[in-house]
Amino acid sequence: MIILGIETSCDETAAGVVKNGIDILSNVISSSLKYHRKFGGVVPEIAARHHVENIDNVINLSLHDAGIDIRDIDALAVTDGPGLMGALLTGISCAKSMSYCLNKPLIAVDHLKAHIYSAIMVKDGPKFPFIGLVISGGHTRLYLVEDFDKFKLLGDTVDDAVGEAYDKVAKILGLGYPGGPVIDALAKKGNIDAIRFTCKAVNNSLDFSFSGIKTAVLYYVNAHKAGLKAEGSRLKADIAASFQEAVLRVIVENSIKAIEKYNIKSFVVGGGVSANSRLRKMMQREAIYRNFKLYFPPFDLCSDNASMVAGLAYRLYKKGLRASLDITARI
Repeated sequence: MIILGIETSCDETAAGVVKNGIDILSNVISSSLKYHRKFGGVVPEIAARHHVENIDNVINLSLHDAGIDIRDIDALAVTDGPGLMGALLTGISCAKSMSYCLNKPLIAVDHLKAHIYSAIMVKDGPKFPFIGLVISGGHTRLYLVEDFDKFKLLGDTVDDAVGEAYDKVAKILGLGYPGGPVIDALAKKGNIDAIRFTCKAVNNSLDFSFSGIKTAVLYYVNAHKAGLKAEGSRLKADIAASFQEAVLRVIVENSIKAIEKYNIKSFVVGGGVSANSRLRKMMQREAIYRNFKLYFPPFDLCSDNASMVAGLAYRLYKKGLRASLDITARI
C-alpha cells in the first residue's frame, strides 16, 4: 500500500511517499529556517506563507522521486496537529482537496506520535508496550505506548520544551538560532562539571521544567561577562556543556523512572533533539547497564518530515481509522 504524507506543522514543508509503513520511496523537505533566524525563533506568518508558496512543488518532487504518478497512491495522510494553526491548515486543506478529487482515503496523523514512529520504521521494531519520548522545539513528553493508536501521557513539560531551552540559552550566549546543534557542538569542547546548573523533575513526577535553568544561565552569563570576553576563554564552552548535561540528565532520569515503573524493555525516542549526540551516548549507556532495547530515528528523520506521517498513517489505516473532509487543525 502506497501512502503520500504531508507535513506542515511548523517551519518545514514536507511530503513523502511510503510503502507498507516502512519503505520510504521519497522524503522531501523545504525549510523556511533561514527566514526565521534573524528573529531568533519561528514566525508563524512567515512559516504559513512558505507552506503556501512551496507545497505544490514539494508534493510534485516527492512523487517524482518515488517514481510514481499521483494516481498510483492508495491514500493520503496529513498532520492535523499539534502545531501552528496557519501552517497546519495549509497542509490539511491541500490533503483534503486531493483526497476529494482523487477519491482516495484520508488519514489524520498526530505530529508527536509520528515522531515516535520515525524511530521504529523498521521490520524488527519494538513490541508493545514501550516507553516513548518526544523531545523537540515545542514538546518534551513521555508516553506509555500500547499500540499505534494508544498513547498514555506519563510526563510533560510545565513550561519551556527542551528545544526552547536550547534556543534561549544559545541566544544568551550569542550562538544564533536554532540552538540545539550549536550547543551540542560547543559542549564537546567544554567541561560538563565546570558549573553546577540544576534541573530537576517537577515534584518527583515524570514532568519536566526547563525555564529555571535558562534563567540560571542568564544570571551566570551576566555575572561573568569579563571572563567570557577574555582571550582564549573556554567559559562559553563550559557553560554550554554544563547546561546541556543538567538538562539531559533530568530527561534520562525521568525516562529511566518510566521504564522501571512500568517494567518496560523497549525505549523509543523521536523529535529534533533526538539527534543530540550527548543524549544518544547517555541513553546507550543506560540501555546496556539496565538491559533494555533502545530505538532512535536516523538523523534524516529526526526533524519534522512527512515520511513518518505516511508511515504511521499506514498503521492507522490497517486499524480502520479514516478522517472525514471536515477535519481541521489541532494546536
